[in-house]
Amino acid sequence: MPSPHITTPITTGLLRGALDLEQTADGVLPHRLPAWARAQNTDPQLTMAEAMPSGVRLVFRTRATVVELDVLPTKMVYRGTGPRPDGRYDLVVDGRLAGQATADGGKVLTIDLAAGTSGVEPGPVGTVRFTDLPAADKEVVIWLPHREITELVALRTDAPVEPADTGGRRVWLHHGSSISHGSDAESPTGTWPAVAATLAGVELVNLGFSGSALLDPFTARAMRDTPADLISVKIGINLVNSDLMRLRAFGPAVHGFLDTIREGHPHTPLLVVSSVLCPIQEDTPGPGAVEFVDGKVRFRATGDPAEVATGRLTLRVIRAELARIVASRSGADPNLHYLDGLELYGEADYAELPLPDELHPDPAADRRIGERFAALAFGPKGPFAAAE
Repeated sequence: MPSPHITTPITTGLLRGALDLEQTADGVLPHRLPAWARAQNTDPQLTMAEAMPSGVRLVFRTRATVVELDVLPTKMVYRGTGPRPDGRYDLVVDGRLAGQATADGGKVLTIDLAAGTSGVEPGPVGTVRFTDLPAADKEVVIWLPHREITELVALRTDAPVEPADTGGRRVWLHHGSSISHGSDAESPTGTWPAVAATLAGVELVNLGFSGSALLDPFTARAMRDTPADLISVKIGINLVNSDLMRLRAFGPAVHGFLDTIREGHPHTPLLVVSSVLCPIQEDTPGPGAVEFVDGKVRFRATGDPAEVATGRLTLRVIRAELARIVASRSGADPNLHYLDGLELYGEADYAELPLPDELHPDPAADRRIGERFAALAFGPKGPFAAAE
């Protein structure tokens, strides 16, 4: 088997889905928020989430039959549970999934959800290797693990590599919570935004930030400044389970978030999406709490439903308010649209594919959400339908 003796520098020209590339002591670290936005953030949860490369991928053309990628992953362990499976690297060749691999080594981040603490242990660089690729010229895409911080150390092949163009595909910029991030998806191409993007034939930029879809102004400004042909924002669950704000603040915050995006994208199709069904938060406010049952994580809502009358947020309240806000703006903004998240995953889906931890969809439900989003948003009558 040929030796992968050609080393190609990993630069922004080979990466898609990242908004920044940080030089580290070991290599480069893709970020999904620019450096100036990271400097304004004070939340450790978002610091971790935006550095997880959900939707980030290496894309290049080559005749190589062997591809090796040296990486330094940060693997997560939740205290009180067993280790999570190693993050998968999905290899897509000319649009088809052609292989999956994991990397040995790496740092270990241990998180104590109950105590709110964490610690990192150092570890070695690992190598992801794909072999027996067709020798013809082809597009190679390596999707990075969606929930593992991944420093890229070296890319080696047995034939030269060059950047690939997008083939004229439209760029879809999406922002959402851990469900958009792909919390329980099996692999990076299995997150619902990746499923939808693949079905629709678009280029994905996924700003799904676990626990951190909180209407942060710096996220809106990052979206304002990111080139995109299509934009969606999924709003709701994190605002409820963090108990971050009340109804009085929520409406103006949504307006401000949309106004900021519109500063950079005044006419781009913009889709506001509410939360999928989450029974524990439909009528019960946050904050959310975590508990361990038989070594597995479970979430529950701890608020008092009686306080909804005084402005506490629930998913039902947020859906109604988002629908009202979009309706009030759409007369002057015909490219602004609303999608009820219950159309993506509702009561019948919960009965068939319940949320294993009462908060996040399982892999089958992730795929269903992605398929439905592709049909509803990118279909012939959807707001993202391609021009004829």
